[in-house]
Amino acid sequence: MERISTGISELDVKLEGGYPIGKVILVTGASGTGKTIFGLHFLRRSCIDGRKCVHIATEESPEDLLVQAEMLGLDLRPYLDSGQLTVKRVFETRTYNVEQAAEFGFGSKMIDVDILKQVKLVPDDTDVVVIDNMGVFALDLSVKEFRDRIDTINRMLAGKGCTTLFIMDEAAYKLTHEVSEYSAYGSIKLMVKENPYTGVRERYLDIPKMRSTKISLDLAVFDITSEGIKFRKSGSKA
Repeated sequence: MERISTGISELDVKLEGGYPIGKVILVTGASGTGKTIFGLHFLRRSCIDGRKCVHIATEESPEDLLVQAEMLGLDLRPYLDSGQLTVKRVFETRTYNVEQAAEFGFGSKMIDVDILKQVKLVPDDTDVVVIDNMGVFALDLSVKEFRDRIDTINRMLAGKGCTTLFIMDEAAYKLTHEVSEYSAYGSIKLMVKENPYTGVRERYLDIPKMRSTKISLDLAVFDITSEGIKFRKSGSKA
């Protein structure tokens, strides 16, 4: 199967070369585990490799996203300026809708952002899509409605040939009974927990599922550094 680099060399090795092309990969984790940074690495590497990318940002403005990327040595601004990268301003739309709903007394449906419409607007020549955070679209939906929406988005982006990251917060992931796991071709789980041997809290990566890929079930330890995600070698300490 053809692969596309994750933007993190150690993760590429773990995935036999990267994410499977044209598939949806789910990245989940609690706040602070590095989910957004994994998406930034993927966007940066894909842009360097000449791929056309779209980022659907539901929780940050494009400006904040660019600042965060620059601080990690993952500068995306040149690609945004050239049009190779497009950042959809969903966050601003959501917050504007909240203001309008409060001012004019509209119900909660006024606050909704149509994610299906956003996906339909993704150009057909797009290679890579990152949606961060999918959990936003789980609010006020039944589990079945959310599963149906996830499956529809998956089909639409697969039809365009996009390799896609669905980034989803752990709270929404559990609230929806983890149904997004079944729609994704592969999944990566990020977590922070205490090392039982050192008593130090560390970040871990788990790959419970990646079709067409021989994966290790061992947890990998990683750090968030000034250069982004760095995996530790087995047996190394912080």
